[in-house]
Amino acid sequence: MSSFKVKLVAISLIILSLVGSGVVSPMVAASAGRYKLTHTVRAVDSDPPEVSLGIAMGAFRGLFVNLLWMRANDMKEQGMFHEAIELAKTITRLQPRFPRVWAFHAWNLAYNVSVETQTPEERYQWVMAGVRLLRDQGIEANPNDLLLHKELAWIILHKLGGFTDDANQYYKREWAAEWTVVVGVPPRPEPGKLGREDVIEQYAAWLAPIDQAPATIEGVIEQVPETRQLLSELRTRVGIEPGMELLRRWTQHTELRTSPKRGVLEHEFGPKNRAFAELLDDPKYARAWAILIPHTRKRVLVDDYHMSPAKMIRYTRKFGPLDWRHTGAHGVYFAEQGIERTLTRFDEYNRKNFDFVNTDRMVMQAIQSLWRSGDIYFNYLDYSVDKAQAYFQAMPNPYFVQSYGDIYGDVVARGQVYEDPSRPRTNYAVGYENFLEDAIAFFYRRGQRDLAEQWYQKLRTWKGMNIHQEITRAKTWGTLDEFVQANLYDRYTSPEVATNQVVASLQGAFQALVQGDSDLFRKQFQFAADVHKYYFQQQGRDVVASEGAGGQRMEYMDRDFRFFAGGVFAATINVLPFDEVELAYSYAPDTLQKYAYDIIQQRFKEQVDRGVADGGQPFDKLFPEPEGMAAFRQFIAEKQRQLKESDVGSINQK
Repeated sequence: MSSFKVKLVAISLIILSLVGSGVVSPMVAASAGRYKLTHTVRAVDSDPPEVSLGIAMGAFRGLFVNLLWMRANDMKEQGMFHEAIELAKTITRLQPRFPRVWAFHAWNLAYNVSVETQTPEERYQWVMAGVRLLRDQGIEANPNDLLLHKELAWIILHKLGGFTDDANQYYKREWAAEWTVVVGVPPRPEPGKLGREDVIEQYAAWLAPIDQAPATIEGVIEQVPETRQLLSELRTRVGIEPGMELLRRWTQHTELRTSPKRGVLEHEFGPKNRAFAELLDDPKYARAWAILIPHTRKRVLVDDYHMSPAKMIRYTRKFGPLDWRHTGAHGVYFAEQGIERTLTRFDEYNRKNFDFVNTDRMVMQAIQSLWRSGDIYFNYLDYSVDKAQAYFQAMPNPYFVQSYGDIYGDVVARGQVYEDPSRPRTNYAVGYENFLEDAIAFFYRRGQRDLAEQWYQKLRTWKGMNIHQEITRAKTWGTLDEFVQANLYDRYTSPEVATNQVVASLQGAFQALVQGDSDLFRKQFQFAADVHKYYFQQQGRDVVASEGAGGQRMEYMDRDFRFFAGGVFAATINVLPFDEVELAYSYAPDTLQKYAYDIIQQRFKEQVDRGVADGGQPFDKLFPEPEGMAAFRQFIAEKQRQLKESDVGSINQK
């Protein structure tokens, strides 16, 4: 080929390359912007000088960020947490797609800076700053990063949902209050439909209106035109737009409607609350409220919390009846979302880059947390009036026993993809065995012997069990009664196991009240008291952290058994149908009736009194008020005040 032809071909290729570049470059730039693949190229007034310097360094930006990263890590090691946070902010501005700096920054906020504060309120704000950093910014900038999803799930499960922080009870109440506002209170299972699949569908149906609500306010008005007038009234008379403040007022007012405190609290309303109540009671806006609230919940979830209602429903059907007032539901959501997103870019060449093992553990830990404490009783109205008096009771949720086994199967199946095929697939076997043992004991003490037998058979025949002669002999397989007595009493020193046993026994005792079996009630109630006493004797002896106010963080149960048992009775009454409530209340001693009376009055008084005209008995006849209720209410208020002070005291001892 002549030199002329070579030059001609070269020029043609150059021209084609330039044309192709002109076509492709805008598409690449648009894609980079759309998926947030670009670096910061312009400093703003609030940025520290390092941002401007890093931008100016151009191609050497990476080297400069490495130096900042090493400096930030040194500051963290030296205890200079606030300074390290400022440097971390700089790094996230310069390289938003650097996942580890987001994790570093969030960890500092949630764990290091939070413990330097003096009150539970301050500490909670710092922990939530770490949560929001990952949820609202880090994952948004790195949507497919597994590390950030795992770290977010860990902070929610361990810091907010665990018991190692002195302010953990305050965290749980605040989290429950916030998510009562965002999505509302889960439905009470319908009588006759208490099977696991039935309850799951009821929870999915509870979220369905949010998922199906119009995405825009224009869509809301198009479906229900009177919403336009309602919005105008809310702006002019109440001063609010659709958002969290609207949901807060809606939650408070709807809770107040069935409360025996309604008259007293409404008397204290200001002009805006009175206007809101009038709009809520106006029948011409009934259809507008019915669509405006689900729409607002949807926008808050998507815009403020970066969560998908459709995905929340899908995870409910996959894992169980998730109560979003519990941190375990959010641990499931973000860990599972991280796994799903990462699997889309996973192959045999990059498998070592992804920590599926520990992220799967977050899902399993979240499910275990939901099993141990996923049945929540929380009075939002009391919280809105006085946070110190808000009662929060978390009890075991047996619907998640099956969920844990289902997850185990998924993890093992996925393990063939990212684990060494030569290794036995028993990574989680010991944990699952312990879990089943605890579940067997729970159902046994609850009086659900059929379920205890079912899971005992599952444990005995489970093919994934670790085979070890000493362990096998120690289990001493025998009858269900022999198994429970021989193998589980030594686990009552575990706070989770002891709590499950006490709650299960109390629930069995309260079911005996419904059946009118006073002898069984006394036996179950006494067993609960004995385990409670044994646990605190052992904790006081064996756990150094239990000394002084700091020990509060290790206590899954209140030290006052009467108070704890009364709370479980109140929570149980809150979900029982009317006929069973009437029986349980009538047979219960007055020491328990006091804990349930206000709840029963709130749930049923209006309904019962309406039936008087048809020959029914009045509420006060069916549910006579126990003597000394005024003094009892003062006792509860004082107890809640003491609990709050113990939170503050344990923090100040640090």
